[in-house]
Order: sequence, then C-alpha cells, then structure tokens
Amino acid sequence: MKTKILSLIITLLFLTSCLSVRVVTDYDKTAQFKTYKTFGFLKDGVDRAEISDLDKRRILRALETTLLEKGFTKSETPDLLVNFFTKEKQQVNVYNNSYGGFGYGYGWGWGGGPFFGAQFNVSNSTQGTLYIDLIDAKRKELIWQGIGAGYLTKSVKHKDERIHTFVSSILCKYPPEITP
Repeated sequence: MKTKILSLIITLLFLTSCLSVRVVTDYDKTAQFKTYKTFGFLKDGVDRAEISDLDKRRILRALETTLLEKGFTKSETPDLLVNFFTKEKQQVNVYNNSYGGFGYGYGWGWGGGPFFGAQFNVSNSTQGTLYIDLIDAKRKELIWQGIGAGYLTKSVKHKDERIHTFVSSILCKYPPEITP
C-alpha cells in the first residue's frame, strides 16, 4: 500500500513538473532512439553557453540527474552527446489599477503626487529559454531537440529547483512517441 502511494506521489510530482515550463520538441524520425543507452556532454558546446559558470553547473547536474533517472549511463564513449544553450528576455508588464473600471481614479501617480487619473503598476520579469540538444555521437548529427520556456527566478535559493524543473520538463518528452 505504501509503495502504491509513494509511486502515485512521484508520478504526480513528475507530471506537474512538466506543466510549469512550455515545452516544444523536434526529432529525426529515422533515429533509433531505443539504441541509445549512454550519454556524455559536448564540452565545446557547454563552454559556449552564455551564462554564469554556476548556472552551467546547475544545468549540467540537472541534466545528469534526469538522464540517470531515465536509465541512461554516463560514459566516456557515449552513444549520445548532450549540449545545451540558453536565451533570456526581459519582460515589462504594466497594469492599470484604476477604480471603477473606467480607467480613472484618485491616488498617487508617476508624477510623485496625488492626482485624478489612471493608476499604473509596473513589474519586471525574466523569461528564459533552455535548448537541449541530443546528438548521435557516431554520426555527429542532431537527433532530438527540446526547448523549454518559462519564467526564471531571481532567488538564488530557488535556482537549483527551477533549473531542475526546466530540464526535467523538457526531457520528459524524450524519447519521442513515434507513431508509424
């Protein structure tokens, strides 16, 4: 009974982790995904990622953990080479907080004093995109790419968790479900 409950909780956590990041994938329909058993990182590609070394290590740890959980083995002579790169975009959101739904109200405005007019709140957020490439090590060809987009956290305390969510959300789409 305890095993069933534990597996249900793990499944629910896994499924909800896939929901907080928007994921898109693409793949080579001729690739034999079942034959790939080992992985290694494409050092040149990882070195070119334009993020801090701390975030690179966070992503590498999350990739390694997730691939090991999926049954892969890390190897010096891998079947798959794993590469990643990132993009981020600042987003400014302006909200109208006027009274009565007419766009006007009395309160403090951008000018620093009270006035009769619209009330606005401005917030900033950062949207990040993580690209994960899986490359056939023998053929040196891209066979699968997963792209995850979502909001990033500025809190160092939650970065590991958010990065793991990005990586696991993307890799939950691997291997692709190929229908004949």
